[in-house]
Amino acid sequence: MLFQFTLKKNKNNAILLGTLAALFFATTFVLNRIMAVSGGGWQWTASLRFIWMLPILFIIVAIRGNLSRLLKEIKSNLVQWLLWNTIGFGLFYATLTFGANYGPSWLVASTFEFTIIAGMFIGPLIEKKGYRNGISKASLLFSIIIFIGILLMQIAEAQSTSLNTMLLGTIPVLVGAIAYPLGNRKMMKISGNRLDAFQRTLGMTICSMPFWIVLSLFGYLENGLPTDSQLLQTFLVALCSGVIATLLFFTATDLVHHDHKALAAVEATQAMEVIFTLIGEVLLLHAALPNGFSSIGIVLVVMGMILHSRSA
Repeated sequence: MLFQFTLKKNKNNAILLGTLAALFFATTFVLNRIMAVSGGGWQWTASLRFIWMLPILFIIVAIRGNLSRLLKEIKSNLVQWLLWNTIGFGLFYATLTFGANYGPSWLVASTFEFTIIAGMFIGPLIEKKGYRNGISKASLLFSIIIFIGILLMQIAEAQSTSLNTMLLGTIPVLVGAIAYPLGNRKMMKISGNRLDAFQRTLGMTICSMPFWIVLSLFGYLENGLPTDSQLLQTFLVALCSGVIATLLFFTATDLVHHDHKALAAVEATQAMEVIFTLIGEVLLLHAALPNGFSSIGIVLVVMGMILHSRSA
C-alpha cells in the first residue's frame, strides 16, 4: 500500500511539474515568434539560447559540487552523448526555431504537441527486447484525439496561407517533435540514475555545443551579428525555457522514468503550452484569436492531454 501510494504521489507530482514546465516552455514560442517577426536570424535565435544556458547551468552544477561526476559520465560514453544530444537538443530546437518564421506561435506550439504521440511510441521501441511495455489502448486513443486537434489547426491555417509556407512551418516542427523525446529518452537510459536533472541538462547542453557553434557560424554568414534585442530575448528564453522549464520537465520525467504510461502522461502535459502560448501571443503581439476549426483543434489537444494525465 505504501509503495502504491508513493508511486501515485510521484505521478501526481510529475504531472504538476510537467504542467508548470509547459508554462515556462511557452515563452520559447512567443519570443521566437517576436524575433522572427522583427527579422532576427533563426540560426542566432536557436544557438544563443544554448550558449546562454551553458554558463548558467555550469555555475549551478559547480556550486552543487557535481561537476566532476558529470564530466566523468560524459567521458565514459562521449560518442553517445554527442550523438543523442545533437538530436535531442540540436535538431529539436533548430527545427522548432526555423518553423517560427512561417506561422503564429500558437500554431507552432500546437504542432509540436505531436511529441506526445512520438514519445509514446519511442519509449517501447528503444527498450531492450523482453523488457518492452505495450502501448495501452487508452493512451493510443488519447493521442489520436491530440493528433486530430493538430490536423484541424493545420487545416484552418491552410485556408489563409500558401501550401509551401504551411509545409515549411509544419514539417520542421514535426521533426523536432520526434527528436526531443528520442534524445531525452535515450539520455535517460544512458545516464541511468547516476545524474540529477541539473547535471543531465548541463551535460546535454555541453554535448550539443558543437552543433550550436556550427549553426551560429551560418547565422553570422547570413545575418551578421545578432541584434541587442535578440541577445536579450534569447537570454530570457534560455532562463525561462532552457533552464527553468527544462529542469522542471526533466525532474518530472525522472520521477516516473520506469513507468511508460506515467511518462507518456507527463509528456502530454506539454499540450498546455498551446494555451499558454496563445495567451502570450494575444497579449504581447495582439494576435487575432484562432478561428472555428483552430479553436476546436486547441480544445481537442488540451482534452487529450487531460485524459492522458487522468489515466496515468
